Amino acid sequence: MGSLRKTEYDIEDGSPTGVDRGIEKHHPAYVDETGAVPGESFTYGNSTYAKIQRFAGKFNIEQRGIERVPEDERTDKNTHKIGTMWLSANMVVSSFAIGALAIPVFALGFVDSLLTIFFINILAVTPVCFFSTFGPRFGLRQMVLSRFFYGFYGVKLIAFFNILACVGWSSVNVIVGAQLLNAVNTNVPGWAGIIIIAAATFLVTLFGYKVVHAYEYWSWIPSFIIFLIVLGEFAHSGKFSNLPMGVGSSEAGSVLSFAASIFGFGTGWTSYAADYTVYQPVNVSKVKIFSWTLAGLMFPLLFTEMLGLAIMTASINTPSYAAGYNASGIGGLLAAVLFPPLGRFGQFCLVVLALSIIANNCPNIYSVTFSLQVLGRWTQAVPRFIWTFIGTLVYCAIAIPGYSHFEDVLEDFMLLIGYWLAIYEGIAVTEHILYKRSFSGYDISIYDSPSKLPPGLAAVTAFGFGIFGAVMGMAQPWFIGPIGRLIGTPGYGGDVGFPLAFAFSSLSYAVFRYFEKKKFGR
Repeated sequence: MGSLRKTEYDIEDGSPTGVDRGIEKHHPAYVDETGAVPGESFTYGNSTYAKIQRFAGKFNIEQRGIERVPEDERTDKNTHKIGTMWLSANMVVSSFAIGALAIPVFALGFVDSLLTIFFINILAVTPVCFFSTFGPRFGLRQMVLSRFFYGFYGVKLIAFFNILACVGWSSVNVIVGAQLLNAVNTNVPGWAGIIIIAAATFLVTLFGYKVVHAYEYWSWIPSFIIFLIVLGEFAHSGKFSNLPMGVGSSEAGSVLSFAASIFGFGTGWTSYAADYTVYQPVNVSKVKIFSWTLAGLMFPLLFTEMLGLAIMTASINTPSYAAGYNASGIGGLLAAVLFPPLGRFGQFCLVVLALSIIANNCPNIYSVTFSLQVLGRWTQAVPRFIWTFIGTLVYCAIAIPGYSHFEDVLEDFMLLIGYWLAIYEGIAVTEHILYKRSFSGYDISIYDSPSKLPPGLAAVTAFGFGIFGAVMGMAQPWFIGPIGRLIGTPGYGGDVGFPLAFAFSSLSYAVFRYFEKKKFGR
């Protein structure tokens, strides 16, 4: 066994100042402790940073930000917590709403929508499962890992998009939750519902990794029970309608556009994936990590989206369902299912579903801090939990006026920037398969060294090509790309923005990266 003396670390300079930890001989060859930062180092010295960290430590608040986790601190051996993490984050009313879109927005039938939900979700969550296996191997957050694909400076572009996604979707989600609370009790104004949900989310994410996992470990249970009650009441009502499948180009366009919505929702966790496995032991099975992530994502996504789809079919022939949806969206639809037979208990069920937004927003607000810290040395010097507080204030500041004035605009904007995820995946997967080829291809010791990481020119250029592909293939209410326009009903098109964004970014990156490596040797 080699020396176990811990590396000291200067947080504000972002550099190791001592001797690297040794590596036990039985560990895999890819373990390298260079740049790993021991937890106690955050409290060294008498700087303001150290004093704040010591104060936070008194309350067991996670002090670590984007600094690499040392191997002997990766002690979270409970792999099924990864599954419950994603189970809770997706056993929510937001995913129910995605499935329900098939009928009123895309005019699809039941069977074609069901098949789309099943197969597209498999594609959507595979990158999340794949990148989740990186956390235990390297002890790095997803945005820091992305430096190996985009370079030290290029990753700041990715972090910017991830910040927009985290804050934007938190705003959209909390508005939905507040609308549900208002539907139950009109004395709870929108701003109050937003503050209630945001404050609860902040309390969970403030304490960090362990508390986020602990909350998500249990929070899926009440939501699942309520969804089972919704399923039971709907099945008992006999109002399900097996809407027929369409044919021809209009059907193709509608399926592709619905598939884009399903894919964008499911794959949205990719840019957070390693954040929730970073404390897993280095020698944990990759198959276990992948499998638990897959199960934790697929079950709630399929269950809630298919339930939303099934209930929405009734809106065609049931006036009360149609009226509820037209008046209050998903909240009105759920109220139409629950309130008549269950009365006040039905209202309680709706409150539980509104509070499920907390589990949905926890990954957004926990992970946004790492994207903020990646932006610069000075942002890294701001403790994680302070960024959590600032992020919460920002999305509340967006959501409160957005509740009444620009919710639709906000949601349209979030759908627009969602294409960036396909570009991110196209570049990252291509780098891993063609150039890194395996985990052993990563020199993890350089994760914080700008001069040794890829320059990022190939990635940023390929990102631009990916944007071009997304624009060519998108089919949104406010814009239909030239290729998207060729599919489906005139005036509506078919959305192929995600596959084109992936293809354009992946292929262009494969070429540009070859010349970049030849020129710079890194």
